[in-house]
Order: sequence, then C-alpha cells, then structure tokens
Amino acid sequence: MKKLNLFLLALLALAAAAPAAFAEEAAAGGGHSSGALTYMALGCVVGLGLAAYGGGIGMGNAISGALSAMARNPGIYQRLFPSMLIGLAMIESLVIYTLVVVLLLLYANPIH
Repeated sequence: MKKLNLFLLALLALAAAAPAAFAEEAAAGGGHSSGALTYMALGCVVGLGLAAYGGGIGMGNAISGALSAMARNPGIYQRLFPSMLIGLAMIESLVIYTLVVVLLLLYANPIH
C-alpha cells in the first residue's frame, strides 16, 4: 500500500510540474506547441470522462435511494418520482456543462 501511495504522490507531482514545462516551451516558440495542444486535448477528454463517471455514480445513487424509499413506502411514489427526475436532470446538466466547456476549449485552440 505504501508503494502505491508513493507512486500516486510521484504521479501527482509530475502532473503538477507539467504545465510549467509546457508553458516555457510555448513561450519560446511564440505560440502554442503541438505537444501542449495534445495534452490540452487529452486533459479535455479525461475531464469529460471523469464528469461522466461522477454523473453516472450520482445518478445510480439517486435512483437506488429513490427505489429503496418507494419499496419501503409505496404511497410516496407520487411525491418522490418528480423530485427524483428533477435531481437526475440537474446531475446530467453538470455533465453537459463539462461537454460545453470541452468543446469551447477545443474550438478556441484547434489542433493542426
């Protein structure tokens, strides 16, 4: 377990130092380098994947809680179901906002 924690800490330090290295490379060339744009695209894809993963986990927990509440008390269905649908829409909107930000970033910095 200690080796895994040490590896994750080293990976985090490497990820924290990478933007400074790419910023220096872009400043020397007078603009965006293809490596920096590639990593930006990779970051967008990873960010969108994490947002979708988190949204899926949140939706699963919301539906699980609603179904267990309806199983315990079937009479609450009329009040619980619309609230659950609104909550699911709010969770999904966060993933859609992430998609919009990713598309804006990729549109503003096209990869050649």
